[in-house]
Amino acid sequence: MSRPQHDPVLLDRVVALLEPALDREGAVLVDATLGLGGHSEALLARCSLARVVGIDRDPRALDLARERLAPYGDRFTAVHAVYDEIPEVLAQLGLDAVEGVFFDLGVSSMQLDVAERGFAYAVDAPLDMRMDGGPDDDRPTAADVLNTYSAGELTRVLRDYGEEKFARKIAGAIVRRRETQPFTTSAALVELLYDEIPAPARRTGGHPAKRTFQALRMEVNDELAVLRRAIPAAIEAISVGGRVVVESYHSLEDRLVKQAFVAVTRSEVPHDLPFVPEGSEPALRLVTRGAEKADAAETATNPRAASVRLRAVERVRPTPRSGKGAA
Repeated sequence: MSRPQHDPVLLDRVVALLEPALDREGAVLVDATLGLGGHSEALLARCSLARVVGIDRDPRALDLARERLAPYGDRFTAVHAVYDEIPEVLAQLGLDAVEGVFFDLGVSSMQLDVAERGFAYAVDAPLDMRMDGGPDDDRPTAADVLNTYSAGELTRVLRDYGEEKFARKIAGAIVRRRETQPFTTSAALVELLYDEIPAPARRTGGHPAKRTFQALRMEVNDELAVLRRAIPAAIEAISVGGRVVVESYHSLEDRLVKQAFVAVTRSEVPHDLPFVPEGSEPALRLVTRGAEKADAAETATNPRAASVRLRAVERVRPTPRSGKGAA
């Protein structure tokens, strides 16, 4: 089996955003999308007072991250879970609150670089795309989606998750092809996409299979529904001075993060009130101005950084709902 590589996106900026929250004895960071542990490694190295709880749904990623982060001993704890299970993970570890939560959303190097997982369109591989990837995982695969969804359902997936302009045309072609030969590997799907996407469109916007493969991955792993639950859970988990930092790579992901952050940083005091009554201030504040992006230099060396959008919030006071006080 091929071994994945790892090139963390916006590494220095992520560390800079989380460092103030982790500069205290016993501070805890939840790396909710651990992957191969690149961001966690940098944070453990630069934030000597902190420890990291790394969550990943992929058992092999956890094994590789444990190996990589073994030099940090008990400052690192690996947990097999999905990132919307943050409350359960913290409860199991006896943690009432943490000082930071970090998300690096989307497909990781772990999935893209290991051909056997079926996430990459550059090589022929089984159409799996389940991030858990274990033999006991009985959830539908990408092949199941292609072979069982109606044309209308496939159109929705490709349009909403892949932002594919030719979603309806591709969905129709998928339904016609599977009547004679069901989809099993990625090569057949890539070939169909080359046939169905017009030549002028194939010459712009990257590989013609990129959008369809992204859409299938997001559908198979129910990524947007998980994210809708995970961001509020992360916000709820942080103590005063704690921060939630999110890297998104898809417009729908970034929109969900933006909406969640705006909701908790917006004052509910009427705009025409001349002052904000004490205790009515928002419990959190935006740390980033809008969504931050990678610069041209990083994008040139790491193409995966091209679509990143980075946002961060900080808890500035406890709320009755959260009860999260100062650490």
